[in-house]
Amino acid sequence: MPPYLLGLRLRGRRVLVVGGGRVAQRRVPALLDAGAAVVLVSPEVTASLQGLAERDKIVWHERPYRPGDCAGAWLVQAVTDDAKVNGDVVAEAEAARIWSVRADDAESSPAWTPASGHAGDATVGVLLGGDPRRAAGIRDAVVEGLRDGGLESRHSRRKPAGVALVGGGPGDPGLITVRGRQLLAMADVVVADRLAPGGLLDELPPDVEVLDAAKIPYSRTVAQDRINEYLVEHARRGRFVVRLKGGDPFVFGRGGEEALYCARHGVPVTVVPGITSAVAVPSAAGIPVTHRGVAQEFHVVSAHVPPGHPDSTVDWAALARSGGTIVLLMAVERMTLIAAALMRYGRSSDTPVAVVQDGTLPGQRTLTATLGTVAGEMAAGEVRPPAIVVVGDVVNVAREIDMIRADMGRDP
Repeated sequence: MPPYLLGLRLRGRRVLVVGGGRVAQRRVPALLDAGAAVVLVSPEVTASLQGLAERDKIVWHERPYRPGDCAGAWLVQAVTDDAKVNGDVVAEAEAARIWSVRADDAESSPAWTPASGHAGDATVGVLLGGDPRRAAGIRDAVVEGLRDGGLESRHSRRKPAGVALVGGGPGDPGLITVRGRQLLAMADVVVADRLAPGGLLDELPPDVEVLDAAKIPYSRTVAQDRINEYLVEHARRGRFVVRLKGGDPFVFGRGGEEALYCARHGVPVTVVPGITSAVAVPSAAGIPVTHRGVAQEFHVVSAHVPPGHPDSTVDWAALARSGGTIVLLMAVERMTLIAAALMRYGRSSDTPVAVVQDGTLPGQRTLTATLGTVAGEMAAGEVRPPAIVVVGDVVNVAREIDMIRADMGRDP
């Protein structure tokens, strides 16, 4: 007969684990996550279990199992490598009408531990008649579906409300966070930026309304005030709205403005951080923004206005003197003025510079130059937004990595 699945709420309840090996090491953390008061009986334990005991996370009796150990337990796990001991533990638990699990013999075990996993607030448990590997495979497939949003239902009774500001990452749809993808799968309305990963929009059900909030440089644009109004209007109709942005909502994404507007109008807001392009795009090009002995600081700058502009709040002189890595966003059209300012305030004209266009996307390309030549080489190379500019000696680290890769496999 199939087993009867039941979710045990173990908070504060005594659970006995007999055995301190690898099986116990896997099961004890899950019991602790459920809030169980774990008592471990074993002459020896793994280093991880000993660490839990030393931090008072579990009670460890450093001895073999004794009759009577099951008293007071709500659940017993017999996980030693001795079949007789496991049998004795289960027999005692059965006599006391305490549910028990025997790890070494599924047929003799009164209860089975499912292959379990978590995705958000969902707990998945799979039993397949004592076939743990197949159960784990199915578990993994279900959990993955929940995490990437493929199995989420937009009609859940616990559907989110209001607006979610979701960071979509630097461009590659695979770089959105798990939570971001889950909420996107539950959306009724998606308000998407031009730099949001467009491939994710193709996966939405046909009844999801997608609103274009593109801000195309030097072309058509949607005013921020109107975007704010979109969010509140649809949320007030009882629709769950996802504001899908490129990068991170709070890194030059105006997410703070949108969160304030929603809060002022009584609309609940959830913020889901995203992978900012300021770090991810250089990484995708092999450029570490920090590197031991080269740069122990980096500065992220929005260059939507150039040095000397009355609206600029950037201290270009301090940046030039810092010596750290400078990561420039929205700098393509202003690189001549930026390079001149940095050199004027002390950065060497020989400072390495990399320009990464369409980072993390199939068309990604990298141009390398120096601070003195970068503006001209960007013009010659017809670099267009979106592109990230990295200024600093870390660019040479990427070159070194590339040379080592090129040498690998060559004949000596």
